[in-house]
Amino acid sequence: MASFLSVCLLFLSVCTADGYLEYVTHRCEFTSSELTDIQLIDSYYFNKLEEIRFDSSVGEYVGYTAHGVRNAENWNQDPSILAQARAAKETFCQGNVKLYDQYTLPFSAKPYVRLHSTASPSGSHPAMLVCSVYEFYPKLIKVSWIRNGQEVTSDVTSSEELADSDWYYQVHSHLEYTPRSGDKISCMVQHVSLGEPLVTDWDPSMPESERNKVAIGAAGLILGLTLSLAGFIYYKRKSRGRILVPSH
Repeated sequence: MASFLSVCLLFLSVCTADGYLEYVTHRCEFTSSELTDIQLIDSYYFNKLEEIRFDSSVGEYVGYTAHGVRNAENWNQDPSILAQARAAKETFCQGNVKLYDQYTLPFSAKPYVRLHSTASPSGSHPAMLVCSVYEFYPKLIKVSWIRNGQEVTSDVTSSEELADSDWYYQVHSHLEYTPRSGDKISCMVQHVSLGEPLVTDWDPSMPESERNKVAIGAAGLILGLTLSLAGFIYYKRKSRGRILVPSH
């Protein structure tokens, strides 16, 4: 099971008079319900900017702004605050992860993938691949691109998870790229319903539109040969029953 799976809890604190927004997210990332496989991440935001983070794999608070650095230093020096943060992985995460395993996993649905090429709209690259993932549940999913064994992080855009009317979801990821000889490009999907990542390789031997033209042409050729053969057999059978009359 992929480690990006998570359980989140969001607290909001809003000061409407001055228009400031402060909020905290508590996120549990896990590969199983075992405590050693769970990672707790607490993030403190001010006006959409993350100022402080506690990561259980680090074990202390880290500041990302001047104000965040000062608060992180003060919190790290307080043994009670630090002990409470470290204990939250067990008190907050483990119970929620077990509930997730109990009530969500049994109703999961595996996704299916369609990989095709299209023209790049930006013009910065001559080609674009689209990885469309359909009919999965629950909503949380990760779609990534692999090129020659390495994950691609640039020139990638993805849609939000889109809800279908039947409770399933779909998502679409786009990769703009410049084709190179010998490249191997794959779309990798990670979802709770899958025992291992679902990897779909792109076959660049012929564009999809050309493959469709060839398929239609081949079907037309087979149909034409079949009709011609049927006509020839009918003609031969009719010729055997004729009575020839000499002309005068």
